[in-house]
Amino acid sequence: MAEIIQRDGTWTFDGETLRLVPGHDKSVSLLRKTLGELAIPVGALAGIAFEQGKKSGRLRLRLRDGADPLLQAAGGQLTDAADPYQLVVEPDRYGVAEYLVDEVRNAHLIEQVPAAPCTAYLLAGPAVPLSVSAGDGTVSFDGERVRLEWNWKTEDAKSASGTRSLALADVAAVEWQPAVGLENGYLRFTVKNAPTKAPPKYDPNSVELWGFKKDPLMALVAAAVQARLPHPSAPVPPAAPVDTPPDGPKSLTPAPAPADDHDALLRRLRELGELHRSGILTDEEFAAAKQAVLRRM
Repeated sequence: MAEIIQRDGTWTFDGETLRLVPGHDKSVSLLRKTLGELAIPVGALAGIAFEQGKKSGRLRLRLRDGADPLLQAAGGQLTDAADPYQLVVEPDRYGVAEYLVDEVRNAHLIEQVPAAPCTAYLLAGPAVPLSVSAGDGTVSFDGERVRLEWNWKTEDAKSASGTRSLALADVAAVEWQPAVGLENGYLRFTVKNAPTKAPPKYDPNSVELWGFKKDPLMALVAAAVQARLPHPSAPVPPAAPVDTPPDGPKSLTPAPAPADDHDALLRRLRELGELHRSGILTDEEFAAAKQAVLRRM
């Protein structure tokens, strides 16, 4: 057993699992406190390092590509303070930090953990239900549906569509982008068969973020959804053969997808009309998007 206890948090390693518990110090980020304890199996690790400094040191974990839905959703855009896989170490605990690093590295070597990217998530992602208010809306996720509610700061063209409720089965992708400089960030849900080019300010499936304290918590929502979507590196299952006469060849052409829900398509047509009337979509974009929806009906 190797353990290091700091104001920034506690890391404990039992030979198989590295447990990370955020500290209660005021310097600990809101994202880390909200995320809570993490259990990292050795098989999810790509490496561990300890960096010494004059005033403090820093433990850093590196996870295998595709092991963690949070890192997948964040896309390398978490700050050092918000990164749950870092720990600030005080100088009088440098020896303890180095001992923990040695223990983890030895176990990693014994387990012969592959360097290849993961084809399935090895961490479960943030716990649900989860609800975060930031920017121009509130996003809630219970593991099955995403709910988007708007506040008084929401652009009229977007709030006019009302509260959104998206079934997880209808979500094709989720993307979190923090605000950087003068550029606003966003949390965007891409809905199957309903792509949009509208900016987050007007997109009813997006929350616009302005760089305030709670913005990083939207990355937790993105990670919770990401953990339940197909893994981006998962093997693609072979297409099912189409039935043919006994003496005829088998085709590997996938069977056509079932028709979309009629009510959902009608709602999408209304949304496209609102975006067109507000000037977000050009005449050409509106016509193309409308035809794409009508073809599915």
